[in-house]
Amino acid sequence: MSQTTLFCLIGPSGAGKDALLAYAREHLTGSENIVFSHRYITRPSQEEGENHIALTQAEFDQRQQLGLFALSWQSHQFAYGIGVEIDAWLQAGAHVVINGSREYLPQASQRYPQMRVILLEVNSDAIRQRLVERGRETAQEIDARIAHNQQLPPVEHPHLYVLNNDSSLAEAGVKLMALLKGGD
Repeated sequence: MSQTTLFCLIGPSGAGKDALLAYAREHLTGSENIVFSHRYITRPSQEEGENHIALTQAEFDQRQQLGLFALSWQSHQFAYGIGVEIDAWLQAGAHVVINGSREYLPQASQRYPQMRVILLEVNSDAIRQRLVERGRETAQEIDARIAHNQQLPPVEHPHLYVLNNDSSLAEAGVKLMALLKGGD
């Protein structure tokens, strides 16, 4: 990759985005000049799961009003933001990886038209199992998430890569790292 790239990892809740991002962070040597952004979310931090920055709704709204988010959206009763620091990282020559949103992808693509989108695909049984193991939602809420996922239109983007995550974390992690390093 000669110029900097913004990578947007998307997929349904339970697809394994957080685990894959953690795997890539741990296994990349640093020589690839790849950095990972944190999301700002109006959800409390938890010991397991996404490594995010928890904000109250008032804190989120204040940062939104100050223009501190490059990208922001609402989903599952929470507000999500990606900080404007990603623009500075891209300008400094880093390749940046964000944990994005399928529903917000059209707006993100308008701001970053050259962004590369990595869509995680996982069978619905695996998603259900992962959501149950995560333990954040009731069985009804999990059913609602899965139904919502199935109603979304197919993802279309000129720089779309599909990564199946039905296999082991290591297998999918190696494939993700190859995409981030510029391989296919």
